[in-house]
Amino acid sequence: MSEELNPSGVLTLLDHWIEHNEKHSESFNEWALKLKDAGYTRVGEEIIRAAENMDQSTECLRRAREEIKT
Repeated sequence: MSEELNPSGVLTLLDHWIEHNEKHSESFNEWALKLKDAGYTRVGEEIIRAAENMDQSTECLRRAREEIKT
């Protein structure tokens, strides 16, 4: 493995991406509720779907992080 791709550096990057995704998902859900309350039900539903997809992506990143640790 090259120096740029050492396990510690990859773990740091994965941790950053996981945290970033979690913040986005939280924001998506907050805005989805606001939009649904304002009458934009379908828009809110699509944003909730985006949050769910973000959560699935985060799970992939977590699994990748576990692989690096082993």
